[in-house]
Amino acid sequence: MKHTVLIVEDEKEISNAIAIYLNNQGYDVLQAENGQVGLDMLKENEVSLAIVDVMMPVMDGVTMIMKARESYDLPIIVLSAKSEDIDKITGLNIGADDYVTKPFVPMELIARVQAQIRRYYRYQKQEIQKFHGYQVGGLELHTDTKNFYVDGDLVRLTPLEMQIMELFMKHPNVVFSSEQIYESIWKEEAISTETVMVHIRNLREKIEINPKEPRYIKVIWGIGYKLEK
Repeated sequence: MKHTVLIVEDEKEISNAIAIYLNNQGYDVLQAENGQVGLDMLKENEVSLAIVDVMMPVMDGVTMIMKARESYDLPIIVLSAKSEDIDKITGLNIGADDYVTKPFVPMELIARVQAQIRRYYRYQKQEIQKFHGYQVGGLELHTDTKNFYVDGDLVRLTPLEMQIMELFMKHPNVVFSSEQIYESIWKEEAISTETVMVHIRNLREKIEINPKEPRYIKVIWGIGYKLEK
């Protein structure tokens, strides 16, 4: 199935650059210069995913997303120059599925597009099949089969990595110190926690699109780690 991506961005150079990268990856592309035109295109076309800028004339991205969510459940990625946490939270709270800040690495944006489309259409096809385990965002841990999925793709974890992820996913947003993680997984007193740092680094490489800017496993400096929901 060939997917169509809608780009809603008033800066033509940015919109055209994104369109080129998407075309090269095999996507059909629609381009709108503001939120109102974007809504009209959603009505007239079968769109798989929308990339929506925040600051635009006529109708801004926030208004467009709120209106789109009244009728559509397609994945939406917010694109904005604002990088403060409150702006990210606002974007996600109004119905966006992901948030990318300008300037951005084009291939990272494409990776996020691919991940959102895979996850969305996998759930559509399977009607969010029932499973035994835990789900946080695009992460799924199946305790019965010991399978782990990231945005619908099977990811191979070692037994220890699986145990660490199960600890995190049982308690999303809870901060664990390295000592707590070590003692919970290795079942012995934590004399050295360097091995925990190594496993966390390996997990980030496997589950994050950009391990240097993780979406899921966050460091709380001076305290420990948490899985952000």
